[in-house]
Amino acid sequence: MNIDKSNWTIKEIEILKKINTPYKIQEFLDNSEYNSTYETRSPKYVLNNKRAHCMEGAMFAAFCLENLGFPPLILDMLAFNDDDHVIALYKINGFWGAIAKSNFTTLRFREPVYKSLRELTMSYFDFYFNTIGDKSLRAYSLPYNLNKHNKLNWRTTDNDLEEIGNNLNKIKHISIINQEQINNLEVAGDYLLNASMIGANVAGLYVPDSGLKKID
Repeated sequence: MNIDKSNWTIKEIEILKKINTPYKIQEFLDNSEYNSTYETRSPKYVLNNKRAHCMEGAMFAAFCLENLGFPPLILDMLAFNDDDHVIALYKINGFWGAIAKSNFTTLRFREPVYKSLRELTMSYFDFYFNTIGDKSLRAYSLPYNLNKHNKLNWRTTDNDLEEIGNNLNKIKHISIINQEQINNLEVAGDYLLNASMIGANVAGLYVPDSGLKKID
């Protein structure tokens, strides 16, 4: 593991050593509380508090993946009438996978079996909907390397890291759906809505406007 031991306690390092596969990273996030507070905290905070929303979870996963030899990459998904979603990316033998923290059970881990980022993003499409069932995913970003923010000490700082999210929003995003397709989308069924929100933190759920299907 490639950890700067000067910034981590012995106890923290021992925990990190056990999070030594992509799926173990996902399990750590699955077993963490969903953070409904408007803030963006570091991987060190997430490790010690077992609390994260999707941006914090993506940064934590990217940090853990970095410890396993992967670059610390995240990807932003843009949604309409819904929360955006951020995932951590990793690539094995030329195929993309993802790790994510989400209030929705269906928007988390993806095996490294996807040939392209579009293919990976589209694996989320039918499961990406708001709380009234409108399918809301519209675009995805280019991969974003968190090493751009090393001056912020993003791995361990006690400061809020909202700046990273602001910069992520500014990079190029690629649309995945046109207006005609949006107009023809079906609403997710109650069975899928119920399954997707098992264990959800209600305080962290986006409250959508009713029945909107426009493209930004």
